[in-house]
Amino acid sequence: MSEESKTPEAPVSCPATPEERDAMIAAQRRAAEAAEQAAQTPETISSPDDVPSTEDTPPIAEPDPTGGEEPPLSPTAAETEEDDEGSMSLIAHLTELRSRLIKCLLAVAVGSGVGYYFIEDIMHYLTRPVGKLYYMQPAEAFFTYIKIAVVVGFLLALPVIFYHVWRFFLPALTRAERIVLGIVVPVSVVLFFLGLAFSFFLVFPAAILFFKGFGSAELEALFSVNRYFEFVIMFVLPFGFVFELPLIITILGKMGFISSKFLRKYARIVIFLSFVVAAVISPTPDVFTQSMIAVPMIALYGVGYLIVRYILRK
Repeated sequence: MSEESKTPEAPVSCPATPEERDAMIAAQRRAAEAAEQAAQTPETISSPDDVPSTEDTPPIAEPDPTGGEEPPLSPTAAETEEDDEGSMSLIAHLTELRSRLIKCLLAVAVGSGVGYYFIEDIMHYLTRPVGKLYYMQPAEAFFTYIKIAVVVGFLLALPVIFYHVWRFFLPALTRAERIVLGIVVPVSVVLFFLGLAFSFFLVFPAAILFFKGFGSAELEALFSVNRYFEFVIMFVLPFGFVFELPLIITILGKMGFISSKFLRKYARIVIFLSFVVAAVISPTPDVFTQSMIAVPMIALYGVGYLIVRYILRK
């Protein structure tokens, strides 16, 4: 066979420089990676125009770990919100308390005006046990009248004060507690005024007669209007609180804190404490005045005992 009939072989192109070889290897690698990606993707992109723009493609929404619920507040935010609610509640209570205090003071002021209007009649009843009074200083009678008017105004406004105190605590009470307080508050007011009336019309005249019995032809009693009024207040007012004793015993018995056996067991201690309390609140250190306060206290303790034993049956 001749040399002309032989088919010439295609020359193999081989890069001449190392840089060209590296570029060829990198191109082959990129082509292989593109082929793998095309094999894994089910849909092929037909043209470059079909490639979605990065700007037009909405971001892929990541799954919400909270399940659609609002994220919990941080401890600082939660504490701040609780503090704001507590502050609002406290401010509301203080506002209501101020409003009711103003109403109580207005009731006392109106009652004081009524008391000063009838001051002559009031002084007539106050001076009946002693007759005539004297004042040693020019302004003593005037300021004594003011004190009497204020005390009378407080007594007249006492139902209003008790009502506003009851209304202030009403929202925090249950229905049963409201019913109980609706009975206890009026009863306590009635017992307080009964104690004042009992002291002023029965006990106080006997005490004045006892003290005036020490007078003689050489020793005449001259009562100052200011001192006499202070003596009346210090003598009469404790009886209003003493008359609340049966109510207190009844409430404690109803709640189960005490029983008739308990009251009978500590009766001697109560008798002793009655004289101690009478000695503390008595306006004078004499035994007669202390006994006039202690004996009704012991009698009212006995009334409470009878209520607990025979009415409450405890």
